Amino acid sequence: MEIRDIPASSTTFRRGTFYRHLAVVFGLQLLALLVIAVLGVTGLIPLGIMFGLIVIASVLAWLAARRPWLQVTRLAYAVEAWDEQQPELGAWQIRQLPAHTDADVAVLSQRLKDFSHRIADYNRRERDFTRDASHELRSPLTVIKMSADLLADEPMLNEPGHRSVQRIKRASREMEALVEALLILARESDKGLGVEDFVVNDVLKRELDAARDLLEGQPIVLQLDEPVRFALRGSPRVFAVLCWQLIRNACQQAEQGTIVITVMPGMVMVANRSGADGAVDRHGFELAIAQRISERFAWPLELQTRDDHWHVARIRFPQPLLADNL
Repeated sequence: MEIRDIPASSTTFRRGTFYRHLAVVFGLQLLALLVIAVLGVTGLIPLGIMFGLIVIASVLAWLAARRPWLQVTRLAYAVEAWDEQQPELGAWQIRQLPAHTDADVAVLSQRLKDFSHRIADYNRRERDFTRDASHELRSPLTVIKMSADLLADEPMLNEPGHRSVQRIKRASREMEALVEALLILARESDKGLGVEDFVVNDVLKRELDAARDLLEGQPIVLQLDEPVRFALRGSPRVFAVLCWQLIRNACQQAEQGTIVITVMPGMVMVANRSGADGAVDRHGFELAIAQRISERFAWPLELQTRDDHWHVARIRFPQPLLADNL
């Protein structure tokens, strides 16, 4: 079977070359061993020479059988040393394959080359998107927040105007958190996320202060319980976004009442209670983002709805640190 869909090479490769090569090698080896055995049995050559010839024939057969596999080894080294930011597999070129190369190896080489180009293009699009989105989305959000703060300080603004400003501030904060979450998930790697040691309790306090400002006027109370303090090695931005999504989801579920955020050993728990009559059980976009972040950074997220109408979300952190050392 001829393979003609490899544009990088004008050579026509055939399937089964590798197996035919092995068949020839081992056939010649078997013939050589039979001849050597006959010569040894008939006494034409000493036994020592016979065994020496058998070893030589076996080594030559192994070297001959190993030769076609050298192209696979070269390809493996090229893939191992490949830089994902580059579209080429190093110095590997399909046109350098010998004419007797098996077509399966040639097809594998071509597809790996195509795959390397796709990965490089994907990485370029990721960089362009995160850079452009970070600038083009955050800049107008900053303008909206500053304008809302100026309006809030306007002495002539009436009560309905103040409520409208609060809604604008709340929507801009939610949009800012959403943009932050999407940018985090858009990155293939964790580079640029500012990995450091941080105290979980301190980050939660900052997020709750911001959330209380946005919930002003709503019948929802945010309560932080801190039986313990612990730290993490990671990105405080990612942790803050994850907690914010869970708090916002709890606000959507509760609509009123108390939302309790509890810091436990190696775990943060967000709990809210819905009314007994027609309990609200919304699993919206915020929870979907939280689940994706938890999977991405290996922070398991557990969800539970108890019989007493409490909705509980637990984030577990496999490797907590001591907060006293920070």
